[in-house]
Amino acid sequence: MQAKTSETAAAPVMHTRQVGWWSQLRRNLYLSRHYYVLMAPFMLIFFMFTVIPVGISLGLSFFHFNMLEFPRFVGWQNYSRLFLNDDVFLIALKNTLLFAVITGPVSYIACFLFAWIINELSPKVRAVMTLVFYAPSISGNVFFIWLIIFSGDSYGYMNGFLMRLGIVLEPIQWLANEKYVLGIVILVQLWLSLGTSFLAFIAGLQTIDRSLVEAGTVDGIKNRWQELWYITLPSMRPQLMFGAVMQITASFAVAEISIALAGFPSVNYAAHTVVTHLMDYGTIRFEMGYASAIATVLFALMLGTNVLTQKMLRKIGE
Repeated sequence: MQAKTSETAAAPVMHTRQVGWWSQLRRNLYLSRHYYVLMAPFMLIFFMFTVIPVGISLGLSFFHFNMLEFPRFVGWQNYSRLFLNDDVFLIALKNTLLFAVITGPVSYIACFLFAWIINELSPKVRAVMTLVFYAPSISGNVFFIWLIIFSGDSYGYMNGFLMRLGIVLEPIQWLANEKYVLGIVILVQLWLSLGTSFLAFIAGLQTIDRSLVEAGTVDGIKNRWQELWYITLPSMRPQLMFGAVMQITASFAVAEISIALAGFPSVNYAAHTVVTHLMDYGTIRFEMGYASAIATVLFALMLGTNVLTQKMLRKIGE
């Protein structure tokens, strides 16, 4: 009897809390209505071209769909085929993870270090150096210069240099040899990696309040490394997060460079990635259900890496 009375007494309290929460939410929405109006165009485009396609792709991954017949539900068959029967996908997954583990952290750290060094220069020199480092990422297909460097004949710069030194006696087929092709693609991607993240770091370093540095000196910061860890990095967390998202996306979504340098498909799938595998089934074979399963796996990889990166960035300055 006493327990029943307690439950009866708790019900109005819960109802009051729910009503209070809804009224508070409505009040906040009303007070912030101008912000939501300004955000509406972007949010509409974002939902139409990002959220809805991702949802459709996730649902389509459970169907067999060849764009000619009506989709047929197959459950987890696409995923079981992906991980149990598709050896090429496993090669592509291994290459993509290796590519992401190397290019992601290296390019991210390089972007920040170059931005940190350039930020110490005078304004005119800083503007010139920023353009020099940023230029490769905005020059379109400039990476085709690497086709000349790693050309498979004696006129290629790398072969000519090695033959002149007597290191090799005949030209090496750099882009047709599975031992070298993935390493070359990784090298070119690193060369192109100083892009949007680099500019975000430059902007973040420019917005740091110098009074924090002075206060840190009073509080016992003795060198530039301590200043970097306790003041600079915590002050630019938004830029660090933005740069991490951009670098993660670029490292997992590599395809154009691999196709341009190594061909499609590359020799023995040595430079095959998840995205090129997706392009194979989505744009050539038109197995849209299977391609959607590949896209879903790639999306899960990117999402998981982003969550892990956010947790790591929260520990900066501790």
